[in-house]
Amino acid sequence: MSELTMSDLAASMRALRVLVADFPDLPAVNVEVSRRYPGRLELIVHEGLGVFEVWREALGIPVESVTCSGPRAGCPLVLEASVDYAGIRLYVTGFGGVHHPADVLEAVA
Repeated sequence: MSELTMSDLAASMRALRVLVADFPDLPAVNVEVSRRYPGRLELIVHEGLGVFEVWREALGIPVESVTCSGPRAGCPLVLEASVDYAGIRLYVTGFGGVHHPADVLEAVA
């Protein structure tokens, strides 16, 4: 496998710049650009499912496309969604401590 260069990450970096310009007032989240997946940008929400929902709605991701896993013993609830955005695939992942299925439905409603 050939070595990647920073220019291989340019599309994800540009998408991040567009994201900041489009949504400057949304809550800050962790952002990941990976050399393993150069055409991908990840937003990771640890501050609760409300912040995940704000981002999901702003990006126009339909509720029905959100996947949910957990919670299990020692594991949080995880909500995941993705969308094509600014020429890359943008993934949004939210971690929360919700313990009842009704709470999950309310969080993404």
